[in-house]
Amino acid sequence: MSAGAETALIAGTGGLPALLAAAAPGMLLCELDGFPSAVPGAEPLRFRIERLVPFLDALVARGVSRVCFAGAIRRPKIEPEMFDAQTALLVPRLVGAMQAGDDATLRAVIELFEDWGLVAVGADEIAPDLVPGAGVLTGTVTATDEADAKRAAAIVAALGSVDVGQGAVVARGLCLAVESLPGTDAMLDFVAAHRALHPAPAGGLFFKAPKPGQDRRIDLPAIGPQTVAKAAAAGLSGIAFEAGGVLLLDRAATIAAAVTAGIFLWGRAG
Repeated sequence: MSAGAETALIAGTGGLPALLAAAAPGMLLCELDGFPSAVPGAEPLRFRIERLVPFLDALVARGVSRVCFAGAIRRPKIEPEMFDAQTALLVPRLVGAMQAGDDATLRAVIELFEDWGLVAVGADEIAPDLVPGAGVLTGTVTATDEADAKRAAAIVAALGSVDVGQGAVVARGLCLAVESLPGTDAMLDFVAAHRALHPAPAGGLFFKAPKPGQDRRIDLPAIGPQTVAKAAAAGLSGIAFEAGGVLLLDRAATIAAAVTAGIFLWGRAG
């Protein structure tokens, strides 16, 4: 099924929304107020959480049948006086989900859209080429790297089971850092700063994967050229990621950056 006017792109910040818009022209661009996307050449339909029901009604009225969530969005500040009567009825449902964590919040959002007959599709369905399969894209993966990736995958699975993060840095079996709310860049910056001040094993890798049981239609983890730059600055030997589970933003530029930095990119199976 090709994306087009029947698909609404619920866009956040970062580079992913623009890549999807280019891959599937004609999607209706939508933005949460206060979180402008970087999609060029389109006037977005803006909405607020406090008026979510009118926004959902507007999508249906425009003939939208599918929605794709892409890009980063922080939890917005809620203005209670702005709620319309219908959206106000959804507040207990949304608040309960938010208190249960990010994954529960995202599932609740998808369920709300589905209540209006809108089918949520993943970014990988809109642009499947953004999700690499198994194999080494560039560089050389050693036996030590394989062991570190196995250890990192176990750590990320444990983190994800309690809805904490999607990444970890491991060097010769030692966990140097894990991803939490500040995100990937902050974690890699921490590793770089830590290594400048304290002895640590050389090399190592950054591993990225979805959380166990994660709904992959939303918040699929991603890496791009900036991830490569941060990993190189942290002195890592490479980046490993779950094959088929991570978006590779700007594939050509990311691979070129890894070649220049002398680090590997590896889609790890299993």
